[in-house]
Amino acid sequence: MKIIYYILLTLIVGAGRTAQAQQVDSIFFHLYTDSLKKGVHNYINVDGKLSNGRWLPLTAKELNFTASAGKFDNCNLILDTAFKGEKVTVKATLKSNPQVWKEVTIYLKTVDIPERLRTVDEILQGGNAPARKSKRNRRNS
Repeated sequence: MKIIYYILLTLIVGAGRTAQAQQVDSIFFHLYTDSLKKGVHNYINVDGKLSNGRWLPLTAKELNFTASAGKFDNCNLILDTAFKGEKVTVKATLKSNPQVWKEVTIYLKTVDIPERLRTVDEILQGGNAPARKSKRNRRNS
């Protein structure tokens, strides 16, 4: 049993060293969303394409992040709730080779915020919410 354990451990360590030996040729943004939100951590996902064609997720350990607004906490871009812009330009630069970089413009999510949200009591009592008609009732009216 110990022999199998050592063989597996050797294979895992060897695979990790092989991935480290590859060079990052280019980097790409693979964003989880199409827009940014104010006042939250917006995760900026960047992957590196290695010289052997494989992909490697990159973090703030391997990248320098800059943005036209907000501040970074590792790979998270945080925009102040008072920010008035409609878009932010984000740049990721490979620390080991600053000639490898990528830039993307990301727009902010725009939603109509109601003037007043309902209180917990209003929600629990079921008041102040317009009744929705079912599809069947809409056809008959």
